[in-house]
Amino acid sequence: MPVTRLMPTTDGDDLIALTREICDKELRPRVDDAEREAAEGESFPTEVFRTLGRAGLLSLPHPEEHGGGGQPYEVYLQVVEEIAAAWMSVAVGVSVHSLTAYPVTTFGTAEQQAALLPGMLSGEQLGAYCLSEPLAGSDVGSMTTKATRTDSGDGPAYGIKGRKAWISHAGHADYYTTFARTSDDGGRGISCFIVPAGSDAMTFGAPEKKMGLHCDTVREVIFDGVPVDEAHRIGDEGQGMAIALSALDAGRLGIASAATGLAQSALDVAATYAKEREQFGRPIASNQGLAFLIADMEAAVSGARSAYLHAARLKDAGRPFAKEAAVAKLLATDAAMKVTTDAIQVLGGAGYTADFPVERMFREAKVTQIFEGTNQIQRLVISRHVLR
Repeated sequence: MPVTRLMPTTDGDDLIALTREICDKELRPRVDDAEREAAEGESFPTEVFRTLGRAGLLSLPHPEEHGGGGQPYEVYLQVVEEIAAAWMSVAVGVSVHSLTAYPVTTFGTAEQQAALLPGMLSGEQLGAYCLSEPLAGSDVGSMTTKATRTDSGDGPAYGIKGRKAWISHAGHADYYTTFARTSDDGGRGISCFIVPAGSDAMTFGAPEKKMGLHCDTVREVIFDGVPVDEAHRIGDEGQGMAIALSALDAGRLGIASAATGLAQSALDVAATYAKEREQFGRPIASNQGLAFLIADMEAAVSGARSAYLHAARLKDAGRPFAKEAAVAKLLATDAAMKVTTDAIQVLGGAGYTADFPVERMFREAKVTQIFEGTNQIQRLVISRHVLR
């Protein structure tokens, strides 16, 4: 059953209607087969992203003057939730793509925004976000990828050398928002670059074999002296850590809304099954023990949605929202894990089979507690805000 939404603008209502139409026509009919195919061998839904891009759904929270949708985060996140309810891998991809443009829209110069954003927001390009490394996950400040000055007759430039791990869209992206060390000064020595795809010095590892989100292709990205113009450095040298942390606050809301959509979809499947499945001459939904389980699932989903919308409204108002983003990410992803687990329980043995989508949703939910900062990191962020 569609979620009842109170949107802040008429445009928001129209965007939700458009998103639901695309989800029903383009995403839901394809998700199960596409995820199975991707589990057996690489399959990336490029055309799905092109469809979303042409509809303007890949650029919603970014400035209109550079081709974005100019929508508040409150609207953008609810669109992501609707997409996640249909196809979680694609919703994660939409969130990642938005994250890749965030440094330019927030920290880029007017010249950089004019040069870079029209392509990023056109709907014809897809970005990848290169922050984590094999030995630098939660501890971003320990990254070793380096950007070394290689100024030449072509103007100021850098050569990037190192490895990035767990990179969504790697090998399929048109550009890579990359963080690399420009000095040895710990977290203050990191800078941010927009690296175009296509260099022979950029190669990729094999796709990771994952338990879920198979259409969200994840690989290592290997930089072996990849050239990048100084004009593609976002912010000052050494500003990269601040840029990354700011972007992650926004990115966590994308994951929170996606996790909420996944949980809502699992709840919908469970509730429908409980009303239709009969035992002892009556629907199993008439059993209070099961009905209360579904009530708890609804409460978890509603709480997650309220948390991310509260954080989004703070962000849209220009107020601090880092703590609230961490709370939303923590609550929503834990809710997704709980609700998908309970959905399997409602369906019983049927839920454990590939005949129903809840087993896939369960596998997809787990990683939401890990990426965009583990939920232990979210607790660290929250506690520091509360106790400072």
